[in-house]
Amino acid sequence: MKRILMILIVLTAVLVPAVAQEFGMENSDRTRIVHLKTALNHLTVIEVAEPVIEVAAGSPAFRVEWRDNKVFVQPTEADAATNLFIWTATQRLNYELEPPGAVSAMDFAVDHAPPHSPELAEPARTKGHSATSPSITELLLAEKPVRTLPSKRNRSKPVEVWISDLIEKDGHLLIRYAVCNHGSQPFLVDTPQVYQLDGVRLPQSLYAFVDSQLGDEQISKLKAKQETPVKVLDGRLQSEQVAPGEEVVGVVALQLMPSPSPTVLRLDFPSLSPSGDDSSEGKERRATAFLVR
Repeated sequence: MKRILMILIVLTAVLVPAVAQEFGMENSDRTRIVHLKTALNHLTVIEVAEPVIEVAAGSPAFRVEWRDNKVFVQPTEADAATNLFIWTATQRLNYELEPPGAVSAMDFAVDHAPPHSPELAEPARTKGHSATSPSITELLLAEKPVRTLPSKRNRSKPVEVWISDLIEKDGHLLIRYAVCNHGSQPFLVDTPQVYQLDGVRLPQSLYAFVDSQLGDEQISKLKAKQETPVKVLDGRLQSEQVAPGEEVVGVVALQLMPSPSPTVLRLDFPSLSPSGDDSSEGKERRATAFLVR
């Protein structure tokens, strides 16, 4: 029951309020210019009714990428504005990208109704909680179990982390895990630092490991060109201290850009030994876990 309650708290605090940012439904009209509000370090998604053929932005101050029928827009400079064009097989969409502003006022996602669709008669924009807002039940139904690849529970490791499941929705990823303390001293645990590994190389294809926690064999062969910090939106733990022989369950919510290929995440759990322990005071202990999603 405590585990379920913890997930509900984080889902309510992170995933559900995310839809309180602005979502839009726009008409597919080539004569109309749509003003798009953005925020630094945040991603806005434009979704059209058919695959995108080409996009063009008037300034490099905005990072623009597209895959299939989705266009991702992220500002990289403050006080910058420009225009954006999106072409599909049947239409051209025109945007004015406004200077980055407050997160609470940004356009989180904009959907374009198909041309001549009955949806064009619907209101152009819906704010706040609406029929598009995911319910807690829907989010829990989206929960995916995480496979743990063969790896012996190593009692020689003072602390281990085991990832149990994840929920991914609307550019957010929620991970549930357990921190197990095999040592003789308490382990002070906090929300993990998370990194995305880029340029990953493994003897096997990453596609075989999607929704899995890598085991010791895969970790020993894992190579990456670089790592990028991932924004942590929230994190909760049953307890901040893991007693010897015990485990503590936690959840962490992340903001991640959509990716068409598998992504490797490393979760780092550094901890300082509790003060007062003369044999290990000030000595850092660390636990890590690798997730493929």
